Amino acid sequence: MNKPDKRYSRQITLPAIGTDGQARLRDASVLLVGAGGLGTPAALYLASSGVGQLLLNDFDTIDASNLPRQILYNDNDVGSFKAPVAAEKLRAINPAVDVIAMDERMHADVLRECVSSVDAVLDCSDNFPTRWLVNEICFAAGKPLISGAAIRWEGQASVFRHELKSGPCYRCLYAEEDESLSNCEGQGIVAPVAGTVGTLMATETLKVLLGIDSDLQGRLWTYDGLAGNSRIIKIPAIPDCPVCSQAA
Repeated sequence: MNKPDKRYSRQITLPAIGTDGQARLRDASVLLVGAGGLGTPAALYLASSGVGQLLLNDFDTIDASNLPRQILYNDNDVGSFKAPVAAEKLRAINPAVDVIAMDERMHADVLRECVSSVDAVLDCSDNFPTRWLVNEICFAAGKPLISGAAIRWEGQASVFRHELKSGPCYRCLYAEEDESLSNCEGQGIVAPVAGTVGTLMATETLKVLLGIDSDLQGRLWTYDGLAGNSRIIKIPAIPDCPVCSQAA
């Protein structure tokens, strides 16, 4: 086994991956929207697993209150923009991975361009307008979307195979009309819960890139860190969903 393969030797021994699968990961490109409590652990494991290119988008700066859950950063990084700091540290972890930092707010046209250029998208954002926009663009582009959220002691994740051009989609799960929606930004959270969700999102992304089916396709995984349990709920496709209901 040559030197580049040795890093991934424990993955390559798995029948579902092998040398061909590792090559697929090397040739893959992934967009992560958000480099916070979900995006940093997800990006860390995607880079460590050998995903060839990561596009990392976050226009926010690092705050001291971020440090417990945004595990790529430390005290010296406070006040700096998240995306370039995260990119530098990911390159140090695995120099073979091409990490592109985007520290500006991505408007719809730029997001469409980025989504069209990658193989999968992780929504690690902390607000619903961004999540709805990412979902809409991923569905239109036929790109797999791995979505996650964490707040207090609770987490959730879903996989939407938009390349199949069928529902459900994220908009079927949460609509603007829902009165109980609250964004994660500024809310309390237990740091390892964010790590649990972000790590699961990375695992599901590897499965998408490798062509491995998942029980989370069109389903919602929910995690209660306080109780220490989880469950999977089927997401029904909404007949009048403004995103996916018109799919052929």
